[in-house]
Amino acid sequence: MYKVVKDCAVTLLVMAAAFGVCLLLHYVLDMAMLSSAIFVLAVFIVALLTENVVYGVAASFIGVLAINFAFTFPYFKFNFTMPENILSAIIMIAVTVMSSMLSAQIRRQANLRAESEKEHMRANLLRAVGHDLRTPLTTIVGSSSAIIENPESFTEAQKLKMLQGIQEDAEWLARMVENLLSVTRLDGGNVKLLKSSTVLDELIDSVLLKFHKRHSEQKVEVDIPDDIVMIPMDAILIEQVLINLLDNAVEHADGMARLVLRVFVIDDKAVFEVADDGCGIPPERMKDIFKGYYSGGAPADTKLNSGIGLSVCSAIIKAHGGDIRAENNKNGGATFRFSLETEDMDG
Repeated sequence: MYKVVKDCAVTLLVMAAAFGVCLLLHYVLDMAMLSSAIFVLAVFIVALLTENVVYGVAASFIGVLAINFAFTFPYFKFNFTMPENILSAIIMIAVTVMSSMLSAQIRRQANLRAESEKEHMRANLLRAVGHDLRTPLTTIVGSSSAIIENPESFTEAQKLKMLQGIQEDAEWLARMVENLLSVTRLDGGNVKLLKSSTVLDELIDSVLLKFHKRHSEQKVEVDIPDDIVMIPMDAILIEQVLINLLDNAVEHADGMARLVLRVFVIDDKAVFEVADDGCGIPPERMKDIFKGYYSGGAPADTKLNSGIGLSVCSAIIKAHGGDIRAENNKNGGATFRFSLETEDMDG
């Protein structure tokens, strides 16, 4: 109902504005010949701003009646008996109806492209997650089967270590399932994130703890503000984005000796950077880095990235109203950067 009222209001306002402009041109500036063009433009605007071709068609009929009534002789009277008036009305209706149908077709194509991008994102997600789930599941099945089938072959200490490994992998799987459930909220046009005020220090601590469980040998240099920074976000999703970017550097930045996680505040934005000094991103891959291609330089179907995939990272950041970018560093390596709005501490 809201959309119907909105589209009706848009149609009436645009056509009223066109009528006012034509009155000015016709009776003040003596430029009567532009009236038809003004109304055609108004109908095209209506077609762009409304979601149904009906409003564009209705606007075209309104335009024909307005021109016949106020801007063709005899003025301020309807007269469809004169051949030129009838011909002008037919031409205008034809042009405006075609404009409306063209606008509707453009919208449909845009919707199809958006749906195609979502399907591509889902495919990348399933591919990346399937790769990640296989390893812990194999470990859980192998360790549990070994303990059950040959309990006497292991000492108590060995059994305890294997059980601890099973527990860690099970916890990781539980977190991944939780992340997947969160990512499903990105589906559809009206994304509703579960945002809450998150302290930057706590976010970074949680990210590093989870990252080091997977890459205990990898040192991460951290550079964050000393002041308390509060950021409204869906913490589960942003954590996964940062972990994924760190994982991506470990797996694909060949020759990396230094990995840096940096956060700084500019005006009302917190800027996050994950930088490495590895091999960098091949220039030919840069434009597709968030469309299923990864910084290792190989396409998604031959070299899988860890975590939830860079294309899904991009979707998460966009859902937060931000933008994520990648660039090669002048001295080697690559930097992934995104920003989020901070919370007004004075408010």
